[in-house]
Amino acid sequence: MTNPTPTVTLLTRAGCGMCASALTQLQAICGDFGLAVGVRDVDEAAATEPALRAEFGDRLPVVLLNGREHSYFDVDEARLRADLTRLAVRPTN
Repeated sequence: MTNPTPTVTLLTRAGCGMCASALTQLQAICGDFGLAVGVRDVDEAAATEPALRAEFGDRLPVVLLNGREHSYFDVDEARLRADLTRLAVRPTN
């Protein structure tokens, strides 16, 4: 049995410089694993999901792995790579 493909999502907001840097870093990391990075703007999502902004809005950017908080402010590259490897995603070298 194979593991489902993991999802990596970046929670962000417009005009956030740290968020833009995190997205660039995540795209490189996830690209090595053949994954796309999802992006959710917490301010846009607040209209239908106010709890998202309430929980994460003060500490953006936030990286979610399979919907759970993985890191915030900085991308924990070593940990993310280890977790993606553990989830049986094979790099596309």
